[in-house]
Amino acid sequence: MDDSRGQGFIVRVPETKPRGRPAQPNSRRISISVNKVAIPVSQITHSPAVSIVAYCLASISMTIINKYCVSRPQWNMNFFLLALQSGICVLTINVCKSFGMINNLSQFSYTKARRWFPVSLLLVGMTYTGAKALQYLSVPIYTIFKNLTIIVIAYGEVLLFKSLITRTVLFSFGLLVLSSIVAAWADLSHAAQVTRDHGLVPGLVEHGTAMERLEKLNMGYAWMGLNVLCSAGYVLGMKRVIKTMGFSDWDAMYYNNVLTLPVLIVCTLLLEPWTRSNLALNFPASSRSIQYIAIIYSGLGAIFVSYASAWCIRITSSTTYSMVGALNKLPIAVSGLLFFEKEVTKGGVVAIFMGFGSGVVYALAKNRESGAARRLEKERDIESFEDGDG
Repeated sequence: MDDSRGQGFIVRVPETKPRGRPAQPNSRRISISVNKVAIPVSQITHSPAVSIVAYCLASISMTIINKYCVSRPQWNMNFFLLALQSGICVLTINVCKSFGMINNLSQFSYTKARRWFPVSLLLVGMTYTGAKALQYLSVPIYTIFKNLTIIVIAYGEVLLFKSLITRTVLFSFGLLVLSSIVAAWADLSHAAQVTRDHGLVPGLVEHGTAMERLEKLNMGYAWMGLNVLCSAGYVLGMKRVIKTMGFSDWDAMYYNNVLTLPVLIVCTLLLEPWTRSNLALNFPASSRSIQYIAIIYSGLGAIFVSYASAWCIRITSSTTYSMVGALNKLPIAVSGLLFFEKEVTKGGVVAIFMGFGSGVVYALAKNRESGAARRLEKERDIESFEDGDG
């Protein structure tokens, strides 16, 4: 790799002052210098665009790596996988804090933990149902149906935060629903066609395989429906609680993983088979090393996802946070096709582009709403100024 590409960027990361302590005399300005133009890090951390890009990269990488971890036909230890990811997150955060890399992480509070625990339970439901759905569905289909969460969140914000849904946003929701219907129709039609083709020969082995594929698709859609509900509940609950508790992004991520870890450990010990034969099926000797590396990577990547998710929700809104995920469907779908060699159907391709179009429509609608709100605020400021002069 050509190292000369990075010579125009100078990144300075000084120590961040802890909460409640006065600024040290030797504290320096945190900035990123690009061609001798200083950009304060505070401007970056409060930038909706940067938070959205960070969340996109995190969600794409984690979807692909999680699909790899659960893609084995015999895999049945999702709670164990999620527990490992949470454990790696907690360990990494504590190590970074001990080395002074994280200074804005507040002390653990049992009072705050009790208030945050219901949100963590919803996170357990979201991650587990998501892993089960990803196990049975292809990456493109999973990403398309994941976007139905946006509609549930939007109407949840109407009830909880008195938000409004414009006609354009409603039209984008209609496109989302239609794209999901087209994707499901294409997926189920293809599986049914394979079943009919192989069913012409009695006793053919592939007939059973095709029937099993159709059953797995139905199971995947059922888990996907549960995941939509759990995801919406988690996002709305996190949006409501994170502001009242004054959590930073690191606080939200730390409490999420600390509180979910014991729940996941209990679930994996009680609900998953810990026999030697089952462990051999889930971790075969031929690919055991690669699986361990993937799990460790997924645990470290979960830190990025947790931080980027809390960051994006805090800077933008929970609906925007979910809709940004909709715009990821093209790179996620292409990555899934490249890495896992899923069969491509015309209906699936149409559904992907329909979903992407709904994201564009939604983005335009939200930009129009933001512009109208800014103009209204400016007009009110002018009126108040004129009234004050009078």
